[in-house]
Amino acid sequence: MMSRLGEIGGKLYRGEVSINFVGRQRLWYAISGLILVVSIVALLVRGLDFSVDFKGGAVFTFPSSSTSLSQVQNAVEDGGVTGAIVQQVHAGNTASWEVQTKALNASQTVKLEQTLSAKLGVSTNNITVKTVGPLWGSQISTKALEALIAFLIVIVIYLSIAFEWKMAIAAFVALLHDLVIATGVYALAGFQVSPATVIGLLTILGYSLYDTVVVFDKVRENTAGLLGGARTTYSQAANLALNQTLVRSINTSLIALLPVTAILVVSIALLGANNELEELALVLFVGMLSGTYSSIFIATPVLADLKEREPQYRALAKRVSVRASGGRAAKRAVAKAQSGTRMGPGAPAAELSPAQLADEEQDDAGFADGVTPPADELTTTPSRAAGPPGTVRPGPRQQPRRTGGSSARHRPAGKKKRR
Repeated sequence: MMSRLGEIGGKLYRGEVSINFVGRQRLWYAISGLILVVSIVALLVRGLDFSVDFKGGAVFTFPSSSTSLSQVQNAVEDGGVTGAIVQQVHAGNTASWEVQTKALNASQTVKLEQTLSAKLGVSTNNITVKTVGPLWGSQISTKALEALIAFLIVIVIYLSIAFEWKMAIAAFVALLHDLVIATGVYALAGFQVSPATVIGLLTILGYSLYDTVVVFDKVRENTAGLLGGARTTYSQAANLALNQTLVRSINTSLIALLPVTAILVVSIALLGANNELEELALVLFVGMLSGTYSSIFIATPVLADLKEREPQYRALAKRVSVRASGGRAAKRAVAKAQSGTRMGPGAPAAELSPAQLADEEQDDAGFADGVTPPADELTTTPSRAAGPPGTVRPGPRQQPRRTGGSSARHRPAGKKKRR
């Protein structure tokens, strides 16, 4: 299996097998657009559920293995608190309950603590209360947003210096693509956004950027000196770079996703739903998948679209097209000259043999490099009895047939005419 994958990777690298990623950019844009629309609708309709670390509030934690969810919810409502988030968490073999409420004052906190103790039969000494003020939560949210913006600005500046500003724009579009999809999945799943989530988002953005930079480096290598020739367009060279790095991107993504998947499964099975480890693993899993997709199907096609708008690359595309069409025409001319089957102005042209048809694309590449065949392969000597100007009669010139009324007589070979 590995040898087979290595063989495919070698063919992709040498260009023997090619997947047209850049040429099908409209399909990838449509798929990404659909996913982005779903994510944006989820963000607008359901929104993000921020933890108390961002919005402020109180968290009551107490151990209880025999209490049901409805009992805890009723006890919280009897304590005068509405809209609380109640969930069961697991720490090893111990089950406990966590109640997240809005910001409470001192008297409200004491009342709810006493109600939980009385209704659920839990000692007040076993109830842990964690409070976060609204100002602190607002500062945490501001710092997280500032960190994200600073990260994006630094990345754009670095790519503009290391590569060029159009590559920076393409990478920035891919990063926004990954960010919106990851947050949209969080909104659909209903998971809380905690500081661990912000760490996961920054991690996946760095991973996506790493994969994109590797592809862009190969694109820069393939497009160096491209304007000096007329064989390959920028989109074709970028697509070759994608194929050359495809197997590497897939292998890297699979290796990175295996431990993340294990963390996600273990956190759900052992720690229960809505724990911080699960939230971190989820954002990493979704972000790595989205980052791999965007580096292949979004970043490079966007870069090719931007570069093909430049006048020099538009002119290059025209030269490549003209050279390709000229190579095919020259091949057909050589085939006609060698066949010698066209005998008159109205005779049909000679058809290409299967071998000539198979070699036509290879010859076109040679013409695109500026290599022309010898003159004796492309030119023929016109007959004296040629038709209209420009008519070429390849092959031996036919002699006119002599009629019986002609004054010339046929003489046996070897005999001279008497004087």
